[in-house]
Amino acid sequence: MATCDVCGNDYDKSFTVKTPRGSGTFDSFECAIHALAPTCAHCQCRIIGHGAEHNGTFYCCAHCAKKSGVLGLDDRV
Repeated sequence: MATCDVCGNDYDKSFTVKTPRGSGTFDSFECAIHALAPTCAHCQCRIIGHGAEHNGTFYCCAHCAKKSGVLGLDDRV
């Protein structure tokens, strides 16, 4: 059994995720998302899908990017 880095649960089905920035052990995808997913610069939600990036800043969608003053990003063309 391994202990989740986020919630501390000691769970027999824990898993490890390795990234270029290091690794972490989690008991659920929810905890992995909480620890690893970037946060939208506008609304602060976790970006689970593709999101949008402009000059190194991440947004969950084109709407949030536009609200932050970014031009030229669209959800649909």
